[in-house]
Order: sequence, then structure tokens, then C-alpha cells
Amino acid sequence: MPTFVLYLLCAGISFALTSVALPVLRKLAANAFLDAPGGLKKHAGKVPVLGGCGILAGIVGSLVFIRLTTSFPSGTLHTLRGVMIGGGLIFLMGLADDLKKPKGVSVPVKLFIQAAATAALIYYGVAIHAFTSPWISYPLTFLWVVGLTNAFNLLDIMDGLCVSQAVVCTLGLAVIALPSEYVYVNFAALALLGACLAFWPYNHAKKRKIFLGDSGSNLLGFLIAALSIGTGYCEKSDWGFLAPLFILAVPLFDTAFVTLARLLKGKNPLKGSNDHAALRLKKLGWKTGSILFAFALTGLTANVFAFTLTHCCVQIAASLFMAAGAFGALITLWLLHLKTDL
Repeated sequence: MPTFVLYLLCAGISFALTSVALPVLRKLAANAFLDAPGGLKKHAGKVPVLGGCGILAGIVGSLVFIRLTTSFPSGTLHTLRGVMIGGGLIFLMGLADDLKKPKGVSVPVKLFIQAAATAALIYYGVAIHAFTSPWISYPLTFLWVVGLTNAFNLLDIMDGLCVSQAVVCTLGLAVIALPSEYVYVNFAALALLGACLAFWPYNHAKKRKIFLGDSGSNLLGFLIAALSIGTGYCEKSDWGFLAPLFILAVPLFDTAFVTLARLLKGKNPLKGSNDHAALRLKKLGWKTGSILFAFALTGLTANVFAFTLTHCCVQIAASLFMAAGAFGALITLWLLHLKTDL
């Protein structure tokens, strides 16, 4: 069977399995795993938070099917084990956090589990390899994976925002990774894409609404962070290794902006607040659909920059970063002037 067909089949199976799992999970969560409104949460009534379980079921089921029906290149499964073991730890951490709401799992425990999951990645060979010294590579890998895991969790403050960014980022990874020989990234990214597309409508539904929960948002962030450092970017450009900064530009920017806004107010950057860019736009009068579109368009534009970076010379690479930096600075200044009292 042609490889391209297998890729489509992988995404399709993941989509189907997640679509089947989500209604079942909603029934199972009828009296438990519910997110109640309050504080920054403005949704009406209690909503099940087992969306992450459906996404995980789709990804695992799809990859198992592909494994049993194809022959992966040597070494691929070894690397994929690291991604799935780490992802499993992150998922269980998030599930425990959902169970213990509103108190949740303490920050030190979360960071410890996230560090352990990242250590599993490194043990199985998934790390930032742009630097040959492990004294540089491994700490950067920890910062990247732990940072993005929490970045996607922070993005989950509006229906469709986290999952839509996961779709955009995964598309960027798939487009750049598909021509490469990193087969596990190709299949895992497409399995993740299929599961996210299946979940997305449920996040907006009125009667069948279901949330990602911390298990889902943390899982998405971890998997995308792991896959982003598991593929090659430098076949045609020496600057390609910086492409993930563009692929994941929106969640990285949102996290940096929220941290900056809280620090400027003298707040704890780890404590929840209404300083998110999306919430500031909502306060300005933007509709949810308009905010999602703006974020998605920004992410897609950044993906085009990422693709260009993997094929360009140093002069163009420098121009891309200067343009992105100027745009980010202007947006930051504008957003900081918007009121956040909701």
C-alpha cells in the first residue's frame, strides 16, 4: 500500500476512534469528571472533561493498527515508545488533576512528572540535537517540552482555542516532516491531527459539549513538543532547526505574554488570571469565532515562515525573524493596553 495512503488511513482511523469514544466518555462522566463554572470559567453548567481520553484512544488505536499492518523502519518503534511512555505519564498527571478539582495536583508534583516524561523522551533518543553537547541539549529539551506542555494547558481557556492550535501546529509538523525519513513523526502527527479534528466539534457543541480537561491539553502540548524535536529540518537550510519556533509560535507567544502581563502587575505568573491574549480580545468585544480565526491565521502564517526557514539562506532567515519579532512586539504593546477586568 502506498505510504501516502497509509498516512491518510492513520489520520482517518484516529478520527473514527475518537469520534466513537467521545459520546461513550460523555455518558461515563455523567456524574464525575465534571468541570463546574466559576472564576475564569464562564460556561453554563457542569461539562465532562474526558476529551483527552478520547484523543488518546484515537491516537493509540491508530498507531497500533498501523504497527500491525506495516513494517516500520529499524529504530522507529524504539523512538515512538519514548513518546508514548512520556505521553502516558502526562495524561495520567492531567487525569489526576481533573479528578482533584478544584484544588488539583500541586505545581511541584506536576513539574516533577513533566520532567520524568521528558527524561523518558531523552532516554529513547528524542531530544534537541542542534547542539552536540548533552549539557546544552538536554536542559534545552527539558525547557522546551515542559514549557510547551504547560503552554497548551494555558491555551485551554476558550472553546476550541487549544485544539485549533493543536491542529495548526500538527499540520505544520506534518507538512515539514512528511518528506523526511522520520516515519514515526509522520504517523504520530497524523494520528494526533485526526483525533483533534474529531474532538473539535464536541468542544463547541451545546448539548454534547465535552472539554479536553487537563489530561487532554497537557497531552496535546507534550506530544506536539516531542514530535517537533523528533524530525529533521536542516536538509536544505542550516537554519531549519529553528523552524519549531515558528510552528509553535502562537502557544509560545501566549505563554510569554501571560507571564509578562502577570509580572508587570506583580502577580504570580503560575497563578491563573484573565491576562490571556484571547480573553483580552473577548473583553474588547471580539466573538469567539473571530478570536479562533485570528489565532489560527497567525499560526498558519507562522507555519509558512517555518517552511520557508527550512529552505532559505541566512539573509531570508534573518528577515523572517525580524518581521516576526516586530509583529510580536507590536501585538504585545497593543494587548497590554487592553483592560482585563471581566
